[in-house]
Amino acid sequence: MVMEGRICEELTPRYYALCAIGGMLSAGTTHLAITPFDVLKVNMQVHPIKYYSISSCFTTLLREQGPSVLWKGWTGKFFGYGAQGGCRFGLYEYFKEVYSNVLVDQNRSFVFFLSSASAEVFANVALCPFEAVKVRVQAQTCFAKGLYDGFPKLYASEGTRGFYRGLIPLLGRNIPFSMVMFSTFEHSVDFLYRNVVKRKKEDCSIGQQLGVTCLAGYAAGSVGSFISNPADNIVSSLYNRKADSLALAIRNIGLANLFTRSLPIRMLLVGPSITLQWFFYDTIKILGGMSTSGGVRTDMRGNGAG
Repeated sequence: MVMEGRICEELTPRYYALCAIGGMLSAGTTHLAITPFDVLKVNMQVHPIKYYSISSCFTTLLREQGPSVLWKGWTGKFFGYGAQGGCRFGLYEYFKEVYSNVLVDQNRSFVFFLSSASAEVFANVALCPFEAVKVRVQAQTCFAKGLYDGFPKLYASEGTRGFYRGLIPLLGRNIPFSMVMFSTFEHSVDFLYRNVVKRKKEDCSIGQQLGVTCLAGYAAGSVGSFISNPADNIVSSLYNRKADSLALAIRNIGLANLFTRSLPIRMLLVGPSITLQWFFYDTIKILGGMSTSGGVRTDMRGNGAG
């Protein structure tokens, strides 16, 4: 593949490794940057009566715990979501190629859904222990300061099960999110090049390609955040002992609240976060001699609209 005078052979171990590194760095850094918003979101989910709005949560936390509270759990965000991002992006590219070759008669959307779901299983197994500690650090004042003291404390009190207590709802949150996010991104890139830019990706400048990446990334993050909001509320409830089972968590939160509780701040959080992830991810791919993500695969058969 030739791009700006550089040649890179894709679909090799080097390609997948670079995608994994790009995913790890992009996800880890963007999640680190939005830690203050995540602290607000988790506390609003776990203590909805006390923190009934974004402004009340912000002012109350600052008054009671000081400015440093907004960065609680930053190590879990950086390392946990870095591990998740490496698996999510790297394995998605791998599985997309595998399923494209095996399921040659299926449409594009099915391949995107299956590839992202497969990658997300591994990504969440990697994320889950970090998420278990992070949520407790953010919502329980006296639990721990971070990963260093949080990991041994959680293991001592709950054993290995404590690290994977929320794995099922975490999968329930992130697999639908990832499926919708990757599919929306791929189709958005396709749509933008066909109908807005009206030029082939190879004929566009790097700036134009990254612009398409950002627009498609924001659309993908916004749609995905709405789909995954119910499971996100359940994860916070289970991790902070507000319920002992999935069914009890749903009953305690309420069906309507599953979809609406903390949704505005999640939309504020996830849309820009996913946009930045795709921007950094594609920037790293460009620096590695590759093209940006998404677009039409001419070797992928089926309905072009998915």
